[in-house]
Amino acid sequence: MKRPAATSGLRHIALFVKDLEACAHFYIEILGMEIEWQPDADNLFLTSGNDNLALHRGSEKFDKSNQRLDHIGFIINTPELVDEWYQFLSYHNVPLQQPPRTHRDGARSFYCYDPAGVTVQLIFHPPIS
Repeated sequence: MKRPAATSGLRHIALFVKDLEACAHFYIEILGMEIEWQPDADNLFLTSGNDNLALHRGSEKFDKSNQRLDHIGFIINTPELVDEWYQFLSYHNVPLQQPPRTHRDGARSFYCYDPAGVTVQLIFHPPIS
C-alpha cells in the first residue's frame, strides 16, 4: 500500500494538568497564546496561530510519572529572541532549567517548566524558524 501525502506537521498537543488555572495563566499571560475554545471548566484549547495546545484537568489520581512526554517546543524566529524570552521568563519567576545555548546545528534554545511540571523548550531552529 502506498503511503498517503505527507502530514502538515505536528501542530496539536494535549496535556493532562492538575492545576488548569495556573497552566492557563502560564500559556496565555506569559507565553502569549490565545483561547481557541473552552467547552467547559475542565478543558481549554489554546493557539498561537498555527497550532493547538489542549489542556485537560487531570483527575486527583493523575500521576505525572505515567507521562511519557519529554518536552514540548515553541519555535522562536531568531536566536536573539531566544535570549529575550529567557530574560522575560526569568523576570516572571518561571522555573528555568539552564541558560540558552547554541547547538551544533545552529539552533539556539533553553528549557523551562510550566506549572504542571511539563518541560517547555523555546527554540530557534533554522530549518523551520
